Amino acid sequence: MVGTTHEARHRLFQADPDLASRTLGRIFGRKRPAACSTTPINVDATEHRPLERRMDTVLLLQEPGRKRIVIIESQTKPDAKKRRSWPYYIAYLHELYECPITLIVVCSDTATAAWARSPIVIKDPDDGDEYAVMTVYPRVLGPDNVPVIRTLAEAVEDVPFTVLAAITHGRSRSVDAILDVVEQALDTIDVDFAAVLAEHLELGLTGTKAQTIWRAKMSAQTYRFQSEYAQQLREEGREEGRLEGEARSVLRVLDRRSVRVPDSVRAQILSCEDEETVQNWLDRALTANSVEDLFTT
Repeated sequence: MVGTTHEARHRLFQADPDLASRTLGRIFGRKRPAACSTTPINVDATEHRPLERRMDTVLLLQEPGRKRIVIIESQTKPDAKKRRSWPYYIAYLHELYECPITLIVVCSDTATAAWARSPIVIKDPDDGDEYAVMTVYPRVLGPDNVPVIRTLAEAVEDVPFTVLAAITHGRSRSVDAILDVVEQALDTIDVDFAAVLAEHLELGLTGTKAQTIWRAKMSAQTYRFQSEYAQQLREEGREEGRLEGEARSVLRVLDRRSVRVPDSVRAQILSCEDEETVQNWLDRALTANSVEDLFTT
């Protein structure tokens, strides 16, 4: 299962590693050699010091006579810490692989895209730009430069890119029509891969009205790939409903025993997604004299 909105945007490039090369050509005009292979590589840039640094997705592009690294970073909002990390990622990978590095930042709103697109200049504040130690120019994918895929003919040319474009334009007023095209395009490719892309799309739309629209479309079972996906959604719903019922039973038992439960703990119990933990809480609630007894092992 793919994780959050953040994860969905960059993991699309893991699901289809060649998407990075095609996107560089499509958005930034970089020609893609006929013979080009792409391989995901380790994203851990942690050194021996106790400081962890992990990039989102890193791809090694092998071309005739050369290679290069593409870093894919998903960004939901401006973050000064990330802008300090990106030059480190580039320097680390350049030293490790001894090849050119390209940084692609994927954003879901125009403001964040504009922020990410601004050059990162590392220099002494008393020096001019000509003495900058490093200047980083991120390549940014956002609603302002990723095209809206409006027709099925265009969508089927590159279905993973179509999914990426739909996520990028998830807040568009015409998102319903955009998702109609995606739905039809997914039905033209391998069923299993289509289901994977559909899941990435749903999670990439988290927090938007478009996610509700997409889930409704997936539940309709109009196309081949949707049957398994719709079943998954139903099973998740049943599981979430059953766990929520057990969590409410924990609170009901505590209430009957006059045990005070702070709002923060109540929210923690209701949001728990681990069945064994909820069942343990229910057992302890039967004898608990305080809410602390619930968490005592």
